[in-house]
This record gives sequence, structure tokens and C-alpha cells, in this order.
Amino acid sequence: PIPPSSETPIPTHNKNLSQRQPATQRRTVTAKNTNMAEEQEKKSFDWLPAGMEPLADGEYDAIIMGTGLKECVISGLLSVQGMRVLQMDRNNYYGADCASLNLTNLYKKFNAGEPPENLGANRDFNVDLIPKFIMACGNLTKMLLHTKVTRYLEFKSIEGSYVYKGGKILKVPATPEEALRSPLMGLFEKRRFRSFLVYVDQYDETKPETHKGKDLTAMTMKQLYESFGLQPDTHQFISHAMCLELDDVHLDQPALATVKELQTYCYSLSRYGTSPYIYPVYGLGGLPEGFSRLCAIHGGTFMLNRDVDEIVYNDSGEAIGVKSGNEMASAKFVVGDPSYFPKDKVHQTGQIVRCICFLNHPIPNCGDSESVQIIIPGPQVNRKNDIFVCSIASSHAVSARGVYVAIVSTKMEGNDADKEVVPGLALLGHIMQRFTMVATTYEPVSDGNSDKCYISSSFDASSHFEGDVDDLLSLYKRVTGKDLDMNINADSVEADY
Repeated sequence: PIPPSSETPIPTHNKNLSQRQPATQRRTVTAKNTNMAEEQEKKSFDWLPAGMEPLADGEYDAIIMGTGLKECVISGLLSVQGMRVLQMDRNNYYGADCASLNLTNLYKKFNAGEPPENLGANRDFNVDLIPKFIMACGNLTKMLLHTKVTRYLEFKSIEGSYVYKGGKILKVPATPEEALRSPLMGLFEKRRFRSFLVYVDQYDETKPETHKGKDLTAMTMKQLYESFGLQPDTHQFISHAMCLELDDVHLDQPALATVKELQTYCYSLSRYGTSPYIYPVYGLGGLPEGFSRLCAIHGGTFMLNRDVDEIVYNDSGEAIGVKSGNEMASAKFVVGDPSYFPKDKVHQTGQIVRCICFLNHPIPNCGDSESVQIIIPGPQVNRKNDIFVCSIASSHAVSARGVYVAIVSTKMEGNDADKEVVPGLALLGHIMQRFTMVATTYEPVSDGNSDKCYISSSFDASSHFEGDVDDLLSLYKRVTGKDLDMNINADSVEADY
């Protein structure tokens, strides 16, 4: 049995949800059976080139290419607004680069032969290719609640959040008592740290009396730290382990955005206890499937195992449809991840190395916790970019009992992928099996308004979704021309469209 303290209040509406099949063994319900449509008489359209046939229903408001999380969120939100949506994916499963794979598919992807029998049953594994935790009261949680996609999923909290400092793994304090006992800071620094957190907690951008004479739109984050007498080591700890900044650029920028990130962290931490993070049972593959189901319920059409051969443009250079084989569908615009677009529409932003490791023990020095996040601030290991380490296990239904899945990820700063992750791998202890992949990351060269090609950015190297959700909100605004309403309280269980 799972103790109540390890569960989150996010509502789950499915009865027998604990018996739900893993994402790798399920298929999302689709609203239209494309095979039946193909059997019916094909429609004719004036825009259809000679010799070609309509793809599915032929005409749509939007064509979404890929079933990654960002693309599925967009398709779900657009369909709720009454748009006709066609979503295609070259793979025969949902999730694209953020899919959850069973043991057989994982070994096949990395050409690692047959999985050893001692790891456990194939059905027990749902290993994320891009593992990330969800901030319990962050924007992704708000989206899940807003659309009631939570009815298709079950969540559990992550047991602990840690930071690497001075060669040791130290717990990020989750309570005032833990903060007083923490070796992260000396006694007097703890008092200054507490005063800083009290200020951040009561700060309200709309209430000048809470500003205490500090203009956070002009004062830099470094100046704010120094105004409370905090030492550089404490700046680093707060910024990287709590504000989840990826580097130190923010220190010389206005403090307001970073303070808001810290407020979200503290709110999530106080609301859910042991850490500010939650994670879906059966892995992250359930997230894109949940939004796909939302789209399907509102009339969306899905075609898996169907690649896009060509994006079709009009004389003005605007995307008006896609071709797949001898079939074509038209749309007012297209949305997709960078892999579906010509290279002149995206540019490379770097490379990310991710190591998926199987352990037969919890990560050492983390209190025997099955699920943890460890952030290694770059400056602690003479790097510019942070290294992220996370671990999950059978309690989240991602592995067989006794097998722990640990992932180390960071942005590449050199050419040797193995060297980049050494500080993270050194924390894991004995590794039974390791898979390493290097992914090139891209972002669009334009906002998409001129060519009607709305492109998401690649997922970042962090072990949480905060930066990726910012890109998702930007993508939604570019597509619709308006901001997504995020005023919902992350504790709400009643929100719906």
C-alpha cells in the first residue's frame, strides 16, 4: 500500500486506475477510424493535385506533425476550441522523443541485443527516453488540471530533492527544521537565508507594500542576494537547486522572473511535502497520450506510422498542407517538432548527452530513496552548465522490483560525451547497464507567422519541465495569437473547459 503522504492531491477520476496498462501497452482512443475513411468513397477537392488522393478527411484547420508532449498539448487545446485537427507521427507509438519504452524496445533502440532475464519482465518497464519531473504547482500541472487530462493519469510525488556541493550530496531542505539542521549553510547564513525566503514568500508584484523598497524589475538577482547579505555559495544553491536556473546568466538580469520561479518551487514544496516534484505512474509516455485522447474526444484524427514526405506551400510561401505517399491533406497551418521541417527553418542550439542507467540499489547518500533528483551546479565541477541526475523505480511502475532507473543529463560543452557526464555517473555507484545517447537540439528561426510553420524547440537537458513549458506556452501564443490562460490555481480540482 502507498502511504497517503506519498500521493499528490491531483484528482484521478478513473476507477480501477491502478490496474491501468502501461503506456507502452496501450493505444489512445481515436475519434475517427482512418481505415474506415479510406474504405469510403474518396472526396474530391479543387486543391488536390492530379493523381493524388485525400489524406484522411482531406481538409483540416491544423496538421500536427509528431506526437511529442508539446505537439499533443497543442493538438488537444486546438481541438477543444473546435478546430479540425489531423495529427501524424512517423513512429508506431505515441510520444516521439519523449516516449516511454519497455525493455525490449529500449534494447532494440540502442542496438544492445536481447535484454538479460535477470532484469525482470518486459511489461514491468516503462523507461523514459527524456526523463523529466513535473513541478507540483507549476504550469504543466495547471495545464493538466485545466484540461482534466488528469483523469487519464495517476501521479506520485518524488521522495527527495538534492544538490551537490563540495563533493557531497546534500538534501535541499523541505521544512524549516531541515533548514536549521542542513550543512549547506552556517548558522548565521541560515538566518539570512530565512529572512530572504520570508521576503520572497510575501512578495506580490501587484502590492508595492510587499516590495520593501526593492524594485525587482531593475535590481539584478545578484544585487537582491547581496542585499540580504547572502554568500556566493548560497546564491548558487538557491539559483540552481530551487530556482532551477541552468547557468549564472540570470544573476545579472532583473530579479523578478527568478523570484517568481523560487515562489513556485517553495509553494510546490510546502504543498506536497518531501520534494516539489511529481511524476506519472507508468512514465511520461502517458502525458502525450492523455492530451491525444483529449484531442480525439473533440474530433481529432490520428495517424501513427505515417511519415510526412513533403510540406506543401502556396505562392506566398505559406504552408497549406502535407503530402504522405500519394495522399495529401490541406490545412491553414502546420505545427511540429524540428525533425519534420527543412533545415532552413531551424537552427542548431547545441547537443545534449543523456545516460540511462540500470542500478540494483538506490543512489547512495540519498537516504535509500527510490525517487530523487540531484542537481550538480556547473561551477561545482568546473562547468558552465549544470548536470542533472534523477532516479525512479518500481514505486512509479517504470521498472521491475529491485531495479532502479537513473538518468544523467547535461548540455555538451566538449566533444567527449562520456567525459561530460562523469561527475553525475560517479554518484550512482555500481551500474548494471548503461545506455548513452547524444541528441542535437534545435529551435525555429522564425515565429512561424510568415510561413504558417509553427515549430517547437527541442527538449532541454534539465530533469524538469519548467523551461520546456515556457517554450510550449510560446508555441501556443504563436499558433493562436493569444496567451493561454494560466490563472488557474494548481490546487484546483474543478477547472475544466
